[in-house]
This record gives sequence, structure tokens and C-alpha cells, in this order.
Amino acid sequence: MPWTGRASGRGPSTLNTEPVTTAFRSVTREARSARPEGWLKVDFHAHTAEDPKDIISYSARELIDEAARQGFDALSITNHDALLFDGALERYAAARNVLLLPGVEVTASGCHIVVVNPQFIPRPRGYELRDLKILKTDASLFIAPHPFFHLFKSLQDKLFLVLPLIDAIEFTCYHNPLFNLNKKAVRTAKDTGKPLVGNSDSHNLRQFGKTYTLVQAEKTVPAIISAVKEGRCRVQTEPLSLWMLLRIIVNFATFEKIRRLIDRKRNDQ
Repeated sequence: MPWTGRASGRGPSTLNTEPVTTAFRSVTREARSARPEGWLKVDFHAHTAEDPKDIISYSARELIDEAARQGFDALSITNHDALLFDGALERYAAARNVLLLPGVEVTASGCHIVVVNPQFIPRPRGYELRDLKILKTDASLFIAPHPFFHLFKSLQDKLFLVLPLIDAIEFTCYHNPLFNLNKKAVRTAKDTGKPLVGNSDSHNLRQFGKTYTLVQAEKTVPAIISAVKEGRCRVQTEPLSLWMLLRIIVNFATFEKIRRLIDRKRNDQ
């Protein structure tokens, strides 16, 4: 069935991306939780209170607790321009059967890029897009987050300038049967042969777990990254209610205005 960006009702849906297609079909909650053997439940993009550029109510440990409660196998905390990963946090996650993937959402020329397992220490003030070629290694996974969302510092058309460096394109949780800017991301993934990964981009625990990725891999950082690059991944998604979606957009737009004012004052000093 051709994908129209609409799921029947408000139930969860599966977007099969092996290979990337435009199939989008409804599944039951039981089918959503009963994933195939050998497939890992992963979120590659989430934020916590430790994020230096966002106001978030829950800590990294609280997010890990929620990931464990929902049966996630692996999670990457990708705060803005800051790497939140150490032995203590890794052990905390492991004790709850969650593999913590090092991650960061870097800013490059005013656009966001999610980097899983970065082999560099992020700069608080970010980078230029031309720097991505230097930062890129085989050990890392470069994801274009929410690529065509207008308010989210997305790459939009710049995605095509850095496409050779991008390993996967994100299908984000911010969608509803009446509003879905993921459609262009799905088409772009199909047209370019890039894998599609589902993420929550969580800034609120209520949105965590609504969209995630199933990855066919062993439960190690290198194996998960290799599997995504090879296209062995599937997006699992459940549309947000219209009220929740509008609330997230309004909150984000308000906070973004405040953040830009603060950044402008810092630059003027």
C-alpha cells in the first residue's frame, strides 16, 4: 500500500526500512511490543536536563529508567553540543539492561546533526558544515535529525550538500495524521538509498517511546552502528495526539525565541 503519511486511527504503525520503502501500515500494541528475535529496540536521539541549551525536567538517569521500563535495548543521549557519557552512567544503564550509546547533537552552520559514538569532544559553540568531513569516522553514525522541520535548526536543503557524510535520515516523533513533515524525509531516504531511523527527539517523557528504531544487530555499539549503515533497521511509530503536538511546537517556538535572545546577548559581550 503506498504510504500517504496517514495511519488508520491513532494506533502504532510500522515503517519498514529494509530496504527503505514507503510502506506504512497499522499494527496492534501487542505486535509493536513483540519484536522479532534478534532485533533491538533503540532510540538514537533524546535529550535530558543536563542539556546546556534546553530546559528539560528529567535527568539522564530518569530517562534511562523510563527506557528500561519500556523495554529499550539501547539509548543514545544526544544533548546539544555536549557529550553526556561516562563510566558511571554507562554502568547505571547496563544494570537496567540498557546499552548506553555515546551521542551528541552538534550544531554546524546553524543546523543540527546527531552523532552517535563521536570520536571527538564537541565544541560548545559548534562547527561549520565543512568541518563534518573532519569529524566523520567509520566508528560514528551521522544522522540528519528532523531534516525538513522549519523551526528545529534542521538541515533542510543543506542536507543534500552533506549527504555523502550522512549515514541515516531521521523519522521523528513529531507527527500526526493531520500534520507530518516526515513525508519528505521518507521520500529522500528512498530516493538516495539512505536508511531511515525513528527517534523520539525526546524533550518530554510523554513523547519518549512514541517513535523508535528496531535494529537487527548484536547488542554492542559497533554492531548497532554497522547494522544501521547496512539498512537493517525499521521505524516503529505512533502518531502524537494533535494536542500534544501543538503543545510541543508552541513550547519549542517560545523557548527558541528566548534562547536566541540569550545567544545574541552573549555574542554582543
